Amino acid sequence: MLDFNIRGENIEVTPAIREYVEKKVQRLERYFTEGANATAHVNLKVYNDKQTKVEITIPMKNLTLRAEERHNDLYAAVDLIVDKLERQIRKYKTKVNRKFREREGIAAFFASVNKSDEKAAETTLEDDLEFSIVRTKQFDLKPMDQEEAVLQMNMLGHNFFIFTDSESDGTNIVYKRKDGKYGLIETN
Repeated sequence: MLDFNIRGENIEVTPAIREYVEKKVQRLERYFTEGANATAHVNLKVYNDKQTKVEITIPMKNLTLRAEERHNDLYAAVDLIVDKLERQIRKYKTKVNRKFREREGIAAFFASVNKSDEKAAETTLEDDLEFSIVRTKQFDLKPMDQEEAVLQMNMLGHNFFIFTDSESDGTNIVYKRKDGKYGLIETN
């Protein structure tokens, strides 16, 4: 059963919006087994150009479903993001069914999909399910601060950079976000 945590930035979450989001996202429950509880964290944002951004994160025991969508219409963005999450679930379910049929784990979270949906997902996602490492790199992590890491990343032309933080001595990652800004991932 899904619980909801819906919040809005620069937008009031009206009962109509809440009801629409809950109704659409609850469609995903059909993929979960009985007794699987999760909280859907939904963030709704409206920007100055009136474009809306919807983010949905559903953390579960062995899997986190996450998607975001931008659109001029909030309701259309919700529809698109639910479709995106549904594709993610089908992809993972197909992968789990093909590779780990006899193992328990992620598969315990998904209820059975009817056979025609499963066959369609298997044929369309077959190429996505094969993972192959085509290159391996090894390097020493140089102690530096976040600003130097961003400069190094930009000099190399990469969209992420792994480094040792000179203050905390932890392994961190800086990355370039879709909006052109930078993000930081800190490890424990």
